[in-house]
Amino acid sequence: MNSFSRRHRPTAAVLMSLAVAAGVTACGSGSGGGSEGADSGTYTVWDPYPQFAKGSAWTKLLDKCGTAAGVKIKRTAFDTSDLTNKALLAAQQGNSPDLLIVDNPVVSTLAEAGVLTTTDDNNLDTSKTDPNLLAAGQSGGKTYGTPIGANTLALYYNKKVLKEAGVGVASVKDWPSLTAALEKVKKAGKKGITFSAIGTEEGSFQFLPWFWGAGAKLTQLDSAQGESALSLWKGWVKSGVAPNSVLNNTQTTSWQEFTTGEYAFAENGTWQLAGAKKAGLDYGVLPIPGASGGNAAAPTGGEFVTLPAQDDTGRYPTSQKLATCLTSTQNLYDTDTTLSYVAPTTEVQDKQVAANAELRPWVAAVRTAKGRTSDDLGTKYPKISEQMWKAVQSALSGSKSPKDALTDAQSAVK
Repeated sequence: MNSFSRRHRPTAAVLMSLAVAAGVTACGSGSGGGSEGADSGTYTVWDPYPQFAKGSAWTKLLDKCGTAAGVKIKRTAFDTSDLTNKALLAAQQGNSPDLLIVDNPVVSTLAEAGVLTTTDDNNLDTSKTDPNLLAAGQSGGKTYGTPIGANTLALYYNKKVLKEAGVGVASVKDWPSLTAALEKVKKAGKKGITFSAIGTEEGSFQFLPWFWGAGAKLTQLDSAQGESALSLWKGWVKSGVAPNSVLNNTQTTSWQEFTTGEYAFAENGTWQLAGAKKAGLDYGVLPIPGASGGNAAAPTGGEFVTLPAQDDTGRYPTSQKLATCLTSTQNLYDTDTTLSYVAPTTEVQDKQVAANAELRPWVAAVRTAKGRTSDDLGTKYPKISEQMWKAVQSALSGSKSPKDALTDAQSAVK
């Protein structure tokens, strides 16, 4: 096992540079709460779920897993961005928690900083996890943790709008048929599609299914495939089947547009399911089509359960028991139902669909989804993503052609 000794611990400067590369901001060291010097019978867990207070199903599960492992759990919840900063600084101070649950794009940042142990180090079994989801937690050929669940993007559609426009959703199989459906909806006096193209990670997140669906790769933003994806979005805005508001839309505001009942389609995530029911819409869900058909790979959201490196490697077996308990079949089902996530294993996904048929298209989308840091991009991804969303903004606003926008983006990445 790898011991994370003080003399090998990354310096504050190295960790801060990685934090900047990951697009997070610096913050104070806070009160710590890690395991160094902790009671051997108490294990610390940090998670990004501040919405779950003491007594919630999530905290009860943590306590149950602690009891099964014969230890007490000290849990601290942070906002996602704050958690990344705290984890980097705690590692530098030798005060990391025993279990760290983090957003999947952050895993490679922490791994490259030497903060996390590998599954070879900690013996965490990931054999049942879907490989495409596990890839989000891999860097340099090694795996760091296991996903607790996943969400992704798909197309919500308004059945009433499509029916009034004479569009059968079964006809939407690729980009040409989707564009034809949007034009038909517009001709019928309704609105076509809304999405988020804002100049932040949300914009890149929403553009990726179309980028990957064209066969493009993040290592070459200015490929002909990438240009075709950006030209698709540009064409939609120019023709009016997508509103100009997409330039400033977050995923929340684009969803609000869809819930007006005026739009045929909206690109959004699993997390909007409850809102769709609340809005009273007669809706359906369709995986995002690839350029020539099939399902496009959409980016995965969701968190990984990881085991930070400890000076006392004797803590790893108990930490592994805790992680295994949290990601066991029954507990994954309960947790992912609470989080509105799709489970990371086929066994639990099948169980979710059996209990709720509405999850079927989401399971299909997750099974073809892809981690943003997959392909060993690691900490290169934030810079690539920034140039991607800038290119999208430039093209959709009309300041640059899709080709020029992506050429400039690729030059900036290099």
